[in-house]
Amino acid sequence: MDIPVTLKHKPVVVSENYEKVDGRSAYRSDAKGLSLGLAQWNDRGRVDISAKVWRYTGEKWSRQSEELPLHRVLDLAILVCRTAGYFREAYRFEKFYDPAHPEIDRIGLQGDAMDVAVCTRNPMLEEDLRLFMAALVQDDELLGERFRVLSSILKEMGY
Repeated sequence: MDIPVTLKHKPVVVSENYEKVDGRSAYRSDAKGLSLGLAQWNDRGRVDISAKVWRYTGEKWSRQSEELPLHRVLDLAILVCRTAGYFREAYRFEKFYDPAHPEIDRIGLQGDAMDVAVCTRNPMLEEDLRLFMAALVQDDELLGERFRVLSSILKEMGY
């Protein structure tokens, strides 16, 4: 099921098959996808990236906020890390991604895999990618600090 691209949250990187790897709810989850994109609360002159869990009620896409179970927090962390790593090298592409190969990665989880790809169905993708890249650059120190802390903690835990 394709997540919406016409709502206030503007997806740039998506995992549209998240329901396959959603912890104990795998294959029967209402959480259909994850995305990183331009935040719906952006004000003029300020661009933030947000992560969103897309829930589907069976009749419509839900705008309901939710508390995230720990595995979803980690799945989002995996998505953030993989996306940040990808976009460190994206300057090599004219459009910040390869339109012929928008797939970023396929990450094995729970006997299946979480697909990570640039959302080519976004009608404003080129503009949104430029804004997304600018926000990543602007937040590099902020994110880098958290990546280092996360890395340190994971190493300390034996991972």
